[in-house]
Amino acid sequence: MSERGRLGDFLYARRSQLRPADVGLKDYGDRRRVAGLRREELALLAGVSASYYTRLEQGQSVGASAEILDAVAGALCLDESERRHLHDLADAGRRRAPARRPRPEQAGTATLHLLSTLESVPALVSGRRTDVLAWNRLGHALFAAHVSPDSPQRAAERPNLARMLFLDPHTRALYADWTAKAKAVVENLRMVAGRYPDDTLLTSLIGELTVKSPEFAAMWTGHQVHPCDFASYEMRHPLVGTLTVTQQSLNLPQVTDQHLVLAVTEPGSPSRAAVSLLAQAATTASAHSGERADRHAHHTADQGSGPGGLGARP
Repeated sequence: MSERGRLGDFLYARRSQLRPADVGLKDYGDRRRVAGLRREELALLAGVSASYYTRLEQGQSVGASAEILDAVAGALCLDESERRHLHDLADAGRRRAPARRPRPEQAGTATLHLLSTLESVPALVSGRRTDVLAWNRLGHALFAAHVSPDSPQRAAERPNLARMLFLDPHTRALYADWTAKAKAVVENLRMVAGRYPDDTLLTSLIGELTVKSPEFAAMWTGHQVHPCDFASYEMRHPLVGTLTVTQQSLNLPQVTDQHLVLAVTEPGSPSRAAVSLLAQAATTASAHSGERADRHAHHTADQGSGPGGLGARP
């Protein structure tokens, strides 16, 4: 983070992305020394003095009122999600709370019961930092069949959706338009990071992705903000081929920042048929896994109870 701080970085990035024509100002073709709008132009549009806006962008003023922040948001042409993010950044700058290691997230019993009822729809539960807290059989089969199905049960081994998308070639290959999916994840992470600036685990994840993925680093510097709650994607699954799903992220009641992510397909479509085929394959794989576990258990028991075995009677 620069000396401007999170709020100043956001203001600078978004101001540099605007052009005079975007906000109704005339561009006389003069040679502009800065990208986007000048500070003076932005201040004029927001109805504040140029010196005050400069202090705000340089991180020297953390007491901006809600009215001033709304005026700046309007001048920057921010949408509602971006406006909330701007307020989150300003609030975080005023709090300056010490960083603390957050408690591990857990999916509640009621959430697990809900997940178990969704037998025909790929579904998973995602935490604040995009950790997979739980998934149903179809969710595992669609999103990450190459990892252990019970990995979400162990906090140290939980799959992380953002990490897999940028660093795992199996997950990357799932999306026909990987860039669109990646941008959506980055924009959502940027929004969450503004809300929880003191979350050390989230900061660590962002730092890891910035170092290991040049694509993530480039997207992160854009300071784009948007919730990743509804989008359609073409997926290329190695087992059932191409299918189109609408990924919907629903807020779970009585739980902060946990979401039920569903991959919905159109009724009667080839994509719905592909999901049905995937369900059959997942059921078969689970049955075979159970048979192998039973054979292993019986074999172990036989070794322990036979002549000379640990379970043999004296």
